[in-house]
Amino acid sequence: MNIGGREIGTESLPYIVAEIGVNHDGSVARALELTDAAADAGADAVKLQYFRTDLLMSRAAKLAAYQKNAGETDPVEMLRRLELDRDALACVVERAHAHGIHAIVTPFSVELVDELEPLGWGAFKTASPDIVHRPLLERLVATGRPMIVSTGASTMEEVARAVGWLDPARNRLALLQCVSCYPAPDEAIGGIGALRDATGLPVGYSDHTDSEGTGAAAVANGACVLEKHFTYDRSSHGPDHRASLEPDAFARYATLARSEPVSAGECRQEKRVLDCERNVREVSRQSIVTTRALEPGHTITRGDLTFKRPGTGFEPWRLDEVVGQTTAHAVEADVPVTPDDLVQATIHGSKHR
Repeated sequence: MNIGGREIGTESLPYIVAEIGVNHDGSVARALELTDAAADAGADAVKLQYFRTDLLMSRAAKLAAYQKNAGETDPVEMLRRLELDRDALACVVERAHAHGIHAIVTPFSVELVDELEPLGWGAFKTASPDIVHRPLLERLVATGRPMIVSTGASTMEEVARAVGWLDPARNRLALLQCVSCYPAPDEAIGGIGALRDATGLPVGYSDHTDSEGTGAAAVANGACVLEKHFTYDRSSHGPDHRASLEPDAFARYATLARSEPVSAGECRQEKRVLDCERNVREVSRQSIVTTRALEPGHTITRGDLTFKRPGTGFEPWRLDEVVGQTTAHAVEADVPVTPDDLVQATIHGSKHR
């Protein structure tokens, strides 16, 4: 694949993405400063996140353990504080292009893709929890843009299923091995080879460690894309600062990754869900959620449903199985739909009363 004419593959230098994410603290001025610093530190691209709290968080939303450890107390308040609007993102895209680097974005809701499409993104990226979000993945395929898909907290079966949905974009698709712990253990690079061998796709590493050398080790294991969280100050208040690198450290990280390959070392080459990922898997995945209160005996329509966190209900890829089912009792608005909410729901051959 290539991004903006830049070839992505093991025969090229690693493509290094500075993940600004939400480390701008909700300030466009800070996002622009981080974009400047990322370009100076040797990044090929900056990456941002685009979400609207009301579209992403249901009434059942919870904080992940690492977010609590960072001092957060309320998931909705946290995200509202960290939102950037589309106009702010457009400013960052323009600043990145002025530096000759790419801008990449992770949308968290299907409804937001239309707003993002006109901007000059080098690629779209999906977050690890959305490996089960078929409607979002397929909407991004339809944009025709390069795609980078993270696979943290997922099984190889889940990855293979998602790759099937993404097949129309295969020639513009890369996967990222990822461990959804913040920070992640250094040995988290294990799985790069397993993903490559299982899918035949370019594979990279979404690096949540706090190390400067893991990028080089990941490249030695076959990674052709590196994504690393980037911050102005690791001690700042916010969910991701601690698992990020400051500019000088990021510059060393990039230099090491582009230097002569280090020994690949002994990495377990398998893809599995680690114990430290299970909390994020539940809290940060999205479910099928009600858009309004439903009466008992109601036949569910597409308009009754949307997708939000947490991942405690039916996964988004099961939408067609839920539409047309009948509610067993009154279901509140803005909550995940579960098997207990449906009358004799046949889901994958299993009946739930």
